[in-house]
Amino acid sequence: MSQRTIDLDHAATTALDPLVLEAMLPYFTEQAGNPSSIHHQGRAALQALDDARELVAAVLGATMREIIFTSSGSEANNLAIKGVALAQQQRGKGRHLITSAIEHHAVLHTVEYLQAFGFEATILPVDRHGLIRPADLQAALRPDTVLVSLMYANNEIGTIQPIAELGAICRAHDVPFHTDAVQAAGSLPLNVETLNVDLLTLTAHKFYGPKGVGALYVRRGTPLLPQINGGGQERRRRAGTENVPGIVGLAAALRRAEERREWYVAHCSNLRDRLIAGVLEQVPNTQLNGDLRQRLPNNVNLAFAGIEGESLLLLLDQHGICASSGSACTSGSLDPSHVLVACGLTPEQAISSVRFSVGKDITAADIDLLLTLLPDMVARLRAVALPYREPEPTLSVA
Repeated sequence: MSQRTIDLDHAATTALDPLVLEAMLPYFTEQAGNPSSIHHQGRAALQALDDARELVAAVLGATMREIIFTSSGSEANNLAIKGVALAQQQRGKGRHLITSAIEHHAVLHTVEYLQAFGFEATILPVDRHGLIRPADLQAALRPDTVLVSLMYANNEIGTIQPIAELGAICRAHDVPFHTDAVQAAGSLPLNVETLNVDLLTLTAHKFYGPKGVGALYVRRGTPLLPQINGGGQERRRRAGTENVPGIVGLAAALRRAEERREWYVAHCSNLRDRLIAGVLEQVPNTQLNGDLRQRLPNNVNLAFAGIEGESLLLLLDQHGICASSGSACTSGSLDPSHVLVACGLTPEQAISSVRFSVGKDITAADIDLLLTLLPDMVARLRAVALPYREPEPTLSVA
């Protein structure tokens, strides 16, 4: 009998929901028309796009015209940041951007790209829990600030930012505000009016939809230059034939995520808290990274003193347990997590950290199995990680 896989890496990606796949399948075969074609197959595809756009808009509290479909969350972030910054520059508004030290690299590298073309950037610090201080944003705003981009919830440590408060500060200064909400869908409210955002990024594969499709909300009236040129798709804001099956899947997955959000939050929170309590009780000299309460319901990030997280991941994988040492998008890097370092961890502490992220099909028995394995695994790794010495007892929670 093959070993059952226990997927504790849902922050990296999620398996496609069978009902989402069912909704997608017709658009691969009998309804495979190009939505830009005028014949009946094209009109059917266009209707599917319109229905998906209406559904996404309804979840976000937006209008259909404010939704742009993309190939990924990274593309949506690029379109939001480059599109607004360059449009603002073209209007003579300025060249100053604000973001934070713990953003996904799809944001940080895009800001760095614009810096090479004369833009300035202020990188806001975070506290030891990964939280941005609204006062720091207030102080960083300048007359020439053209965009603020701050993530809703962090993909590595799960910290949830006070997005509505941060957005209100931007609105008071008439500065467009973008949030990367890739990790938030299915766990947090997404109403763009309540959040005070002008742009919001989503990607389907984080909430049991297909890979290779994302969405960007752009508030009506927000200046935006397209970054992919060619055809007139997406109201001339993003050229390229639309991925109809993927877009249908994104919309179906988002609707299901919103419908079961209350259950999902309760289910994942119980598993998260069970895992945190169990590890901190059974594995000495371990600390929780990120805020204990302002945290995504499915996220647990732990630093195991005296080991390398990658080594622990290999031992877990031998037992069919999948986890991560940080963002899946930087898994090939030997550098310590920029998120953990920004929160004040030493490089050694950052390298010793492992992220567990639960999902809808994980059970309490799965968590209990992990808890039976972890203490011995960590002890074995510490025994060979010379010259490791047990540090003096400290508080369990960072």
